[in-house]
Amino acid sequence: MTVPGGRLVATVKLSTDRDVARARQAVSRAFDDLKARAIRKTRFVTAVSEIARNAVTHGRGGEMSIFVHDRPPGVSVICSDNGPGIENTEQAMSDGFSTGRSMGKGLGGARRLADTFELVSSPGSGTVVRMSGTA
Repeated sequence: MTVPGGRLVATVKLSTDRDVARARQAVSRAFDDLKARAIRKTRFVTAVSEIARNAVTHGRGGEMSIFVHDRPPGVSVICSDNGPGIENTEQAMSDGFSTGRSMGKGLGGARRLADTFELVSSPGSGTVVRMSGTA
C-alpha cells in the first residue's frame, strides 16, 4: 500500500508489545525529522500506539507502514492486521465500547487525535486503518 505524495520511511511488523514500541519510535522520529511541534507529535504518536496495540491484541498481528509528507508537512500510517475484522465499526469507534477489559477509548480516541482517520473492516477480512497527522 502507498500513500499519495508520501514517501515510505519505515515498515514495522506488529506481533508483540515491543513492536508497538517500535512503531511509536518510528513515528516519533519521523515527526522529529519534520521539526514538528511537540503537542502534534505526542497526539499522533498516542493514536499510533492505540492502533498498533489493537493490531497486536485483537488483530492477530499485522504491519504498519509509515510515510512522511512534505506538503503539508506530516506523517501518515497504514496499519493492517490479520484479525477477524470488526462487525460494527461505528459501535467499535464509540467511547466506552470494548471487547476486552479496557476503558473503550482506543479507536475513537485515535480518531480524535489524528487529523485524518479511515477504518475499513468487515468480519473475516481483518482491519485496515489509515490516518495522518500534520507537523
